[in-house]
Amino acid sequence: MIAVLIAVAMAFVVAVLGTPFLIRYLERHGIGAQIRDDGPVTHPHVAKAGTPTMGGVAIVGAAFVGYLVAHINSEAIKFADTAIALWVLILGLFAVGFVDDYLGVRKARNLGLRKRGKTVGLVLVAGVFAGISLQVVQVSTNLSFTRAIGGSDLGTIGWVLWSVAVVYAMTNAVNITDGLDGLVAGSSALVFAAFVVISFTQFRHPSAYHLRDAITPALRAGSIDVTVVAAALMGACVGFLWWSAPPARVFMGDTGALALGGAMAGMGLLTNTALLLPIIGGLYVLETASVIAQVISFRGFGRRILRMSPIHHHFELLGWPESTIIVRFWILAGLAMALGLGLFYADFLSIPGVGG
Repeated sequence: MIAVLIAVAMAFVVAVLGTPFLIRYLERHGIGAQIRDDGPVTHPHVAKAGTPTMGGVAIVGAAFVGYLVAHINSEAIKFADTAIALWVLILGLFAVGFVDDYLGVRKARNLGLRKRGKTVGLVLVAGVFAGISLQVVQVSTNLSFTRAIGGSDLGTIGWVLWSVAVVYAMTNAVNITDGLDGLVAGSSALVFAAFVVISFTQFRHPSAYHLRDAITPALRAGSIDVTVVAAALMGACVGFLWWSAPPARVFMGDTGALALGGAMAGMGLLTNTALLLPIIGGLYVLETASVIAQVISFRGFGRRILRMSPIHHHFELLGWPESTIIVRFWILAGLAMALGLGLFYADFLSIPGVGG
């Protein structure tokens, strides 16, 4: 547990103290956000053009430092296969987002990678992660809610396709939500807090969740490494929020949004809670659903159901202050996270001989 606290604290400190250096570097090199030009001229974000972007470098960097420091002089925490697979996913998607942001700035328009190029990048990284999860981590290939569902084995190919779909959906959902100052950073911290609880519970009760790491005490100790990753990401998000709260000094960009979305997807898959993830990350489902509904309504019926999608922009154009929208959406994210944890805990209590 001490290592988990160290990971949170170190990631937070590095993000708070390190982000200003990144901001100055981005400003010196003219790496500013290019705001989409297909929205109404009254769009509140037009004035934010030029704000430094690619702040995800600070989030991922701080989280990685916090993760490594938590292992120093720690006999209880070992580098585990599950965490290594997770970092492969996070860093791979970080790279895709970095290229996307860089090209967007270089072209001086909010374009970045073409949709096909980004999709190929996301699928390739997700495929590598799926392969490592199956061959090295030996993750369950069953569908999973609060734990693996018996009799729902997808098989190797099926699970790879499922894994890629979960990663692709979650990265895009978080990316869509990243439209207001600090909205994703704050809501992501809540999601990672939930995974700290989930993965730590699984560590304490390995037999109940059929973890491979339960085979030996040494391997069982390594299963907590996922908790350390979640804790480090939570601390990094809160630290970054210090600088991205409205008015933001820096945007995370796709560099951060894709990495964070991938981390959530990876944790859901590795902890056998993939079907619980849409509840824990309910805010991202709401944002994505608003875009889908807008597209269906406009293309199918020739009318918009929202003034602008995703839904946070709709409330902006209704005149809600940005800070009001952010706080209220954080509340929704917190309620979704609490509901997800409640379902996880209720299932835990139903496990014979474990939850009582």
